Amino acid sequence: MSDDAPAIRCRNLVKVYPPAVRAVDGLDLEVERGGCFGLLGPNGAGKTTTLEILEGLLEPTSGEVEVLGRHWNRAGHELRARLGITLQQTHLDDRLTVREILALFRSFYRSGRGVDEVLEMTALQEKRDTWFERLSGGQKQRLAVGCALVGDPELLFLDEPTTGLDPQSRRQLWEVMTHLRERGRTVVVTTHYMDEAEKLCDRVAVVDRGRVLALGTPRELIAQHAGRDVVEFELSGTPPPDSELRGLPGVVQVREPAGGRELVTDRVHETVPALLALAVAAGRTLERLATRSATLEDVFVNLTGRHLRD
Repeated sequence: MSDDAPAIRCRNLVKVYPPAVRAVDGLDLEVERGGCFGLLGPNGAGKTTTLEILEGLLEPTSGEVEVLGRHWNRAGHELRARLGITLQQTHLDDRLTVREILALFRSFYRSGRGVDEVLEMTALQEKRDTWFERLSGGQKQRLAVGCALVGDPELLFLDEPTTGLDPQSRRQLWEVMTHLRERGRTVVVTTHYMDEAEKLCDRVAVVDRGRVLALGTPRELIAQHAGRDVVEFELSGTPPPDSELRGLPGVVQVREPAGGRELVTDRVHETVPALLALAVAAGRTLERLATRSATLEDVFVNLTGRHLRD
């Protein structure tokens, strides 16, 4: 198989858990080499199961899978030497130091990065002689990513790497992913943080119930599925009917999340004055008004009717 093949290609991927739970349901996906690719979706969408199949940790029920132009059943040993993997949760030996853990993982590969280089990449230099059990949650997660980096992988899988981390730890991991992108490596990350996906990912796939619902750059998906802007508001009294709100200039969709209403619009400069006039004419008080640019969260809501963290 040619090394010009995509980093990942899968066709009609299915994974069924007994008795009849279809975690992945005919998923098609192709990821080109280089850059950062995001799998977005709520818990239970099939993201982790898909990743574990691509990583060679699970057998699919059916479908075709290629990773770096190879098949797991014929080139498993080669692929393991070319991949880096960080799971959602990683527990390492409590009484090994950071440096000892990285040296252990480095010994699994014929070639790769030096321990000191990985310590610098993950901002763990000052913790090199600290036992694993004494690291913070963010430090443990950065060490887990470091263990995946010591083999200098062509393809790195990160399954929700920043969930539960403090803002500083999240941004330190973002810097690691950005560095890998700049070196031409391929990073595949699952996340339900929209700021993370929009900042880091060159392309994303929106996944729900084991299927890809949409695929493209963040900018493309927002333009195609979410409009340009969102007006969030609350009015006193009985809310106006959706038919009145849909009649306002520029409005393409009316939504009712918890705690208010949202108007998706492609002409926010016309929508807001018209909304204010509607409130005055109806004798209602505008209790809250905010505008924001549409995000990937809006894309997912429009495609599925629910939020990414539902």
